[in-house]
Amino acid sequence: MFTTPTFAAMAKKLYPTMKRVLFFILFLTPSLFGFSQKLKRSDRVILEDIKQNIAFLADDKLEGRRAGTTGEKIAAEYIVEQFKKAGLTPRGVNNSYLQAFEIKDGRQIHNATTFTVNGKTMSLREDYYPLAYSANASVAEIPVATSLSERGAPWFKDIEPVLEENNDNPHFDIYEYIKKEAGIAANKGATALIIYNSGTDNGEVKFNKREQSPQLAIPVIYLTATGREKYMNDASAIYNISFTVNIGESDRTGQNVIGYIDNKAPTTIIIGAHYDHLGYGEDGNSMVRSGPAQIHNGADDNASGTAALLELAKLMKKSKSRNNNYLFIAFSGEELGLFGSKYFTDHPTIDLASANYMINMDMIGRLNDSSKTLTIGGYGTSPVWGEVVYAQKKLPFTVKIDSSGTGPSDHTSFYRKNIPVLFFFTGLHHDYHRPSDDADKINYNGELHIVKYIVELIKDVNKKDKLAFTPTRETQTSTSARFSVSLGIMPDYTFSGEGVKVDGVSDGRAAQKAGLLAGDVIVGLGDYAIKSMENYMQALGKFKSGDHTTVRIKRGDKELEFPVTFAKK
Repeated sequence: MFTTPTFAAMAKKLYPTMKRVLFFILFLTPSLFGFSQKLKRSDRVILEDIKQNIAFLADDKLEGRRAGTTGEKIAAEYIVEQFKKAGLTPRGVNNSYLQAFEIKDGRQIHNATTFTVNGKTMSLREDYYPLAYSANASVAEIPVATSLSERGAPWFKDIEPVLEENNDNPHFDIYEYIKKEAGIAANKGATALIIYNSGTDNGEVKFNKREQSPQLAIPVIYLTATGREKYMNDASAIYNISFTVNIGESDRTGQNVIGYIDNKAPTTIIIGAHYDHLGYGEDGNSMVRSGPAQIHNGADDNASGTAALLELAKLMKKSKSRNNNYLFIAFSGEELGLFGSKYFTDHPTIDLASANYMINMDMIGRLNDSSKTLTIGGYGTSPVWGEVVYAQKKLPFTVKIDSSGTGPSDHTSFYRKNIPVLFFFTGLHHDYHRPSDDADKINYNGELHIVKYIVELIKDVNKKDKLAFTPTRETQTSTSARFSVSLGIMPDYTFSGEGVKVDGVSDGRAAQKAGLLAGDVIVGLGDYAIKSMENYMQALGKFKSGDHTTVRIKRGDKELEFPVTFAKK
């Protein structure tokens, strides 16, 4: 029976590895070592703590800290222990430091799925796989010919001709075509539809776990080129086949880690960073698209922000800046679409009306040695930021501001609740969302100075009254699709239904001008049906600035259509 290792057991196992990592970091960068000798003793302690925390969180044994996995749980236990050592009290659920939340992970193929040909078992995923909208059913051993379509038997369909015919058709959707063909086959008595491509199989058809359309009346299975060559390569032969398709919903549980410093103040500062990462890239968010699965350790993204969170917890516990309480949150599920932070803001463990502002740290470990630029987002979310962001003199880095309160990280969830935010970020790099984002590439000295900067900023703001909130322009998160226009919505990334749910609408943009509201669900854009977020982004890629089209939405029980004109993104 598999059991989750305890934090203590894992820490014991990791300690020799952490020592080797720290040794490597120390002697790989002699300039950093030399500089650290000039630091005050208190700064050297912070520097070593940051190194140790990142070494633990970015170790291979945590397998990339994918939300809902054993690695994430080990990381959460580690953070809990650090919060306890810092003197923070629990502020999760049921007097614990943890706040669990459900992650709707789409659909998955269960192990009961099988396919045999002439008594030989085919390899799931390599030789065949059901499509996500396939019905669950079994077909007992039955003789079939791939060239015949008979009532009461599975049908075979070669998609090569239709792919060739629609090669230059931007409106053609192979998945919608397969659904239509499955419906025709079912109406004519087929017990399943087996799809294959006799031409060049470029992976046009995949199992899309994010598929949100209803399951079809019959099973639909894709036979790969490898599977067809090995098991069913003779169009004139009779094959005895049997199969079972078993597809279900895939849910997992993530957990936020929450600690609190109660200064008996009327307002609370929320300080956060996400601690989850990509695991082995199973969710399709890795920049590496081919080759064997590899661990994505996420040292910068976002062990760096989590390490800073732990240091700030200790520093603010000792601080004399007590005009606010402090709530420290290590979020999970950020890499899947801000699941943890959105869950917290919808189920807060403090009164959000008392929230003064929110600080978010995401990827602050790669301060560039040449440009030395720290980007601070959310600058426009309160007038006070203009008074304090540039107040500190002789900084070892340059501050670059971004006024927007939104973006692809957890501060967006708090901005949505009209809470002023600041987002700290040292920039993208070649190792972003790759297995190479490792601890030896962190600029530890740079992160130390960022932590010290944030401490001083908090001290400055503590002298002021509760901050006023101001709305800003909004930015959209990235996707693999390329597009140059925007509707001006903020999607609800946790929405599990069909379509794209609007979480917010930007002032003056196409969606607001058309009449869209928060809570609407976009189901169509021009000629394109919208089933999912990626589908929506791909549809946007078909338009350019100045184009006119329509957007179809569901609002409660009604389906409405609005004309829209696109402006530049």
